[in-house]
Amino acid sequence: MADTEAARGEIVSRRVFAAPRELVFEAFSNPDHLVHWWGPKGFTNTFREFDLRPGGAWRFVMHGPDGVEYDIAKDFVEVVKPERIVLQHRDPMHGFRMTMTFAEHSGKTELTWSMLFDSGAEAVKVKGFITEANEENFDRLQAYLATMS
Repeated sequence: MADTEAARGEIVSRRVFAAPRELVFEAFSNPDHLVHWWGPKGFTNTFREFDLRPGGAWRFVMHGPDGVEYDIAKDFVEVVKPERIVLQHRDPMHGFRMTMTFAEHSGKTELTWSMLFDSGAEAVKVKGFITEANEENFDRLQAYLATMS
């Protein structure tokens, strides 16, 4: 039986990082940093466009460790520095809206990724892969933050 979050079409991942919110936000909002940690373990990226503003586009290629390349298209919907970024993932196979919130707690940052899929069935279908990939992404961010501070 699928959990109720995924059945509603939502997948939520969160982690607390031992870094101030402004630094965590910078790691995402600056493509010179983002390119070093974005994606699951073993993936690399080639950014074509990164325009962090409402209506801006993020276009890139994720290079899988197996040699497969994935053309990715996302559009920024909302940007509230250093609190929140909302983007729309444009993919006919699994479209979703992702809301990233950056909450400061005593010098640490709780980063929450809420992914709202076009359908509950799609979220249930990809939940296992997405949950693991998000954790790997958080691992990479955590390691990269250590190099920034």
